[in-house]
Amino acid sequence: MRPSKRLTAKTVEHAPPGKHTDGGGLTLVVKPSGTRSWVVRLTLDGKQRDFGIGGYPGVSLADARLHAALMRADLVEGRNSAGARHARSAPTFAVAAKRVHEMNLPRWRNKHAAHEWLASLERYAFDTIGDVPLQRITRSDIIAVLLPIWGTKPETARRVRQRIRKVMQHGMAHGWVDIDPAGNVIDGALPTMPKTKSHQQALPYSEVPAALDQIAQSQASEASKLCMRFLVLTAVRSGEARGARWTEVDVESATWTIPAERMKATREHRVPLSLQALDALAGAERLDDSSGLVFPSPLRRGETLSSQTLLQLLRTQDLATTVHGFRSAFKTWCVEQAATPWAIGEAALAHAVGNSVEGAYVRSDLFDQRRLVMQNWADFIAP
Repeated sequence: MRPSKRLTAKTVEHAPPGKHTDGGGLTLVVKPSGTRSWVVRLTLDGKQRDFGIGGYPGVSLADARLHAALMRADLVEGRNSAGARHARSAPTFAVAAKRVHEMNLPRWRNKHAAHEWLASLERYAFDTIGDVPLQRITRSDIIAVLLPIWGTKPETARRVRQRIRKVMQHGMAHGWVDIDPAGNVIDGALPTMPKTKSHQQALPYSEVPAALDQIAQSQASEASKLCMRFLVLTAVRSGEARGARWTEVDVESATWTIPAERMKATREHRVPLSLQALDALAGAERLDDSSGLVFPSPLRRGETLSSQTLLQLLRTQDLATTVHGFRSAFKTWCVEQAATPWAIGEAALAHAVGNSVEGAYVRSDLFDQRRLVMQNWADFIAP
């Protein structure tokens, strides 16, 4: 252990393996591998507990000191608030989380989604706050849960925080707690999440099959569920799927021809239909409202589904993707799993190609090659 001398940015960067204290319970832990992480030691009910608050350089020395100070302040706040509610008997976080999970089981028709909800809390939160009564959980506890995964697993961290909030809101409804310590109040103590350039949020292609199954079993309207399924199977844009008309579909040749005026690039686009896409169309026949739309709105006769309807479907199922994100998943699958030539993948997405030579190649339509790719994609996500 280091003596009372405080750390500097230079010593943090070059400190040898071991534990190096900074004062106020803050310690830098350096492993033999060179990995550096921060730990804050606090005394709760006469017992010392260590809280991990992230690794260096993701959490700088200044950030670590700020987090440690906040945790010490919250410790005092937590004791005071707990004393004011001493007579109330609240469950521990783990017990409350299991209750919330059980209450919501009827909503989760997908077994994987139901399992993952509780499993994520068991994996990332229970070690820190599982045995803590709800009214004793402070902002610093939540920060201690989230910081280790905030920068390295941002999507997981977002979901864990969302699920913690659900449990704390359950506690608020029962009068065990007055505020949600996982709410916006801790935003200033969490580093900015890494940003992707401008790409829309998308699921890994390996998760698309489970997502389709979850959507199919949801309580959404048949029109929105079938439209989403058809959209994913054909890798088209939202407006192209929502605006699909029966006159554009040739079932006999398994081809959907989207007219130029409905395409972003204002060029006609032929889509080869897989067997699974044809099944989705067969299911949509019972939705016929005489408007000619394949997926008419169940609320506004003769009108298309709104883009918000499909987005809301994803949100209610807690799926971390936008509607457009399924196109990204398809393109990644083309590259990583199907070894699809770049031009064929671009043609399947109706993308314009960069230079004149490539443009001439894509103008050949590559329809037969795309038919094989789209059937392979359908077999992968909806066998």
